[in-house]
Amino acid sequence: MKIDILSVVPQLITGFFDYSILKRAKEKGLLEINVHNLRDYTNYKHGQVDDYQFGGGAGLVLMIEPLANAIESLQKKTLYDEVIFLTPDGEVFNQQMANSLSLKNNLLLICGHYKGIDQRVRDHFITKEISIGDYVLSGGELGAAVLADAIGRLIPGVLNDETSALTDSFQDNLLAPPVYTRPETFRGWKVPDILLSGNHAKIEEWRYEKAVEITQQKRPDLG
Repeated sequence: MKIDILSVVPQLITGFFDYSILKRAKEKGLLEINVHNLRDYTNYKHGQVDDYQFGGGAGLVLMIEPLANAIESLQKKTLYDEVIFLTPDGEVFNQQMANSLSLKNNLLLICGHYKGIDQRVRDHFITKEISIGDYVLSGGELGAAVLADAIGRLIPGVLNDETSALTDSFQDNLLAPPVYTRPETFRGWKVPDILLSGNHAKIEEWRYEKAVEITQQKRPDLG
């Protein structure tokens, strides 16, 4: 899979992809992530990519020309399955969306900044709009990092144990059950006996029951 990210401030996220699971995914050749600087595509002086709103109002807006230049330039090299704009008014990102996007080959993520981007970009270039939650950030870079991480770890071969992703929270609309590791007893607090029994069928049954219980307690809206 290839993920291209277009940003005004690529320095915010370039280091994020150099560690842990995504680093290993890149080293295995399973995932390619490129962060592109929008200022490289502007024809305006001093790298300008934003301007004031027509009609007045507070906040600057990313201009259509550098965005169009950048998107079209990248599209000449890559056929994207989706051109995604990270925006607070997009569809809220969830595990099912991550599963779906992980099956794609090429994604282009557009990071908004300031007050947003010229609406004409959204009308003519964007194929999908995604929000990572009902709040506002300074830009879409953190959202792009969240998407890349959530999607990338689902690619077959990225995780050492491929079944791990299948038992994550929100798969099958359930939160994950409790997990324990050594020591078996700490300050008198014991690991549940069922997990030490070696009966894998009973352990899976216990885990499922706990997942249902926790989901009902913490996120009944998922049921």
